[in-house]
Amino acid sequence: MSILFSSIKIKNLTLKNRIVVSPMCQYSSVDGFANNWHLVHLGSRAVGGAGLIITEATAVSAEGRISIVDLGIWKDEHQEKLKEIVDFVHANGAAIGVQLAHAGRKASFDVPWESPTQVSKENGGWDTVAPSAIQFNPKDKMPIALDLKGIEKVKSDFKAATLRALQVGFDVVEIHAAHGYLLHQFLSPLSNQRTDDYGGSFENRIRLLLEVVTAVQEVWPAEMPLFVRISATDWVSGGWNEDDSVQLAKILKERGVDVVDTSTGGLSRDQQIPVELGYQVRFAEAIKKETGIVTGAVGLITSSAQSEAILKEGKADLIFMARELLRDPYFPLRGAKELGDDVQWPSQYQRAK
Repeated sequence: MSILFSSIKIKNLTLKNRIVVSPMCQYSSVDGFANNWHLVHLGSRAVGGAGLIITEATAVSAEGRISIVDLGIWKDEHQEKLKEIVDFVHANGAAIGVQLAHAGRKASFDVPWESPTQVSKENGGWDTVAPSAIQFNPKDKMPIALDLKGIEKVKSDFKAATLRALQVGFDVVEIHAAHGYLLHQFLSPLSNQRTDDYGGSFENRIRLLLEVVTAVQEVWPAEMPLFVRISATDWVSGGWNEDDSVQLAKILKERGVDVVDTSTGGLSRDQQIPVELGYQVRFAEAIKKETGIVTGAVGLITSSAQSEAILKEGKADLIFMARELLRDPYFPLRGAKELGDDVQWPSQYQRAK
């Protein structure tokens, strides 16, 4: 049996293999509601054999959406369709997690394939917030620097969303602190120029993320897995970097976080990313080596052989896949055959095995 198709136990959850469907925005919601697109999109990856499926960035508040068509979990009414999706995924042998997110200054955008610009308040957009009044793009609206009341609301929103996720039946909660969204904005000195307890020093810049972790843990059972996604580097001189990420991961592990989902970038338009196959894996490897926490590798991982090599060499514990699973929802079934593993196929598909 390959490592890729071996099981792994994280807290009370046993995943049948190490393939994780990475969160991928679908921009297909109205008022935050999931619909049949999400059911088919996520459900087909369960049928396709992935061990864990994580929803796209799911907004903890209406103003936390990246776009006007983002998925949400900020009100009780969102739960019904999400539960249908969770039940279908479970019925088809996979676990499912929700990625809880707040976009901060990178919010209030239009449907990306129609107009990649921010939407005005007159056209259904909203004011954006950030640690400091610094835009991501020069043409973006100026974000409002969060005051302490606003920070308390962010923490409260994450906590309330976590409780809804628990009620829906999700197996995993992942806190999104990557890709230039709000929690990442607090981490990086490029976007956080505050002079209070939430800015300046490393300890101050990580404060909000740690407080969100605590708020989530107040309602998320200790025996259930908690993930945090980070951008391990901003790819910009003077920004958040690998050493910061290792230090943060040590603290997250001490605070009871189970997995660091290790991505990069997204905070600055000045980023210079050396894109190549597996270009982010080394960051997951460094965090795993230095802290011992379970890590997930992501970023141009496109084959079963590449995935197996990452695991065999001890560079990560989980393989998060995005675009490859958009191209082929049944990649796990094919990948198992390529590695010589005999895995269970859906009964309805057995005749094609």
